[in-house]
Amino acid sequence: MSHAVRPDSVELIHARPVPKPGRWVSAIIVAVIVAMMVNSLVTNPNFNWPVVWEWLFSRTIMIGVGYTLLLTVLAMVIGTILALTMAVMRQSPNPILSGVAWAYIWFFRGTPVYTQLIFWSLLPVLYPQLSLGIPFGAEFVTFQTSAVLSVFWMAALGLGFNEGAYLAEIIRAGLNAVDKGQWEAATALGMSRGQIMWRIVLPQAMRVIIPPLGNETISMLKTTSLVAAIPFTLELTFAASTKGNQLFLPIPLLICAAIWYLVITSILMVIQHYIEAYFGRGFDGKESSREDWVEARRQALLAQDPPTIDPSLEARP
Repeated sequence: MSHAVRPDSVELIHARPVPKPGRWVSAIIVAVIVAMMVNSLVTNPNFNWPVVWEWLFSRTIMIGVGYTLLLTVLAMVIGTILALTMAVMRQSPNPILSGVAWAYIWFFRGTPVYTQLIFWSLLPVLYPQLSLGIPFGAEFVTFQTSAVLSVFWMAALGLGFNEGAYLAEIIRAGLNAVDKGQWEAATALGMSRGQIMWRIVLPQAMRVIIPPLGNETISMLKTTSLVAAIPFTLELTFAASTKGNQLFLPIPLLICAAIWYLVITSILMVIQHYIEAYFGRGFDGKESSREDWVEARRQALLAQDPPTIDPSLEARP
């Protein structure tokens, strides 16, 4: 027979943490390794830190930073537009649209981006002239490919088309994460497929899309170094490497590039964190504290008639 217990008489268990010497051992090992690495970076004369600080904000490096950021932004904008279009086409009941989207994703995901960039650089050789007109008919506009597509735009388009294939699968996964009941409820209200996609499904899918989209943006920042295949010589890694070879100091100049990559990546990670927090409101998954749980349990038991408290109050499941 259970006996009623006054809530004030309940004593919480104040558990002591279990000793974990393994954490201290691992922390000491990591601290020793970090100290060794820092000592090596500071004392090794081959890094030539005075040259690094001299060239870190030089015109050559800053131009490379600017073009790297510009390529990253353009590639992600082009890739996001293509990805959103292809993801919607993949969801379309029209087999032609779905097939075209599948073929685009299959091709650009199935070939290396470096190879694609080489073909973009050879586009003026493959198609010296581009024309707009009716097939097998009159040509309305004809222009030289090399005059329209500069090396910079070849790099931006090459990166953007490749990124669009990967982002398309990310966006499609986000769209599929939204419960199908959302479609059914919106359809019952008389909304069109376009309205359902833009007003109902896509805002909810952003919580799933944003984290990998941020990762792809950071990855694209570093992928821009591959545009040397075109070649685009103003990109950060290529510019730093070229200047380092001219000065016979490749290591300090490449360290300058690495520092800027780390700075930009860190800023992007902070921005990604806040964007994820914005779209993840209501899905933080935080657990309540033990005190919150005990208080909620106590209130629930006091609400019973008669009020009782059982021993399970002292042990959180």
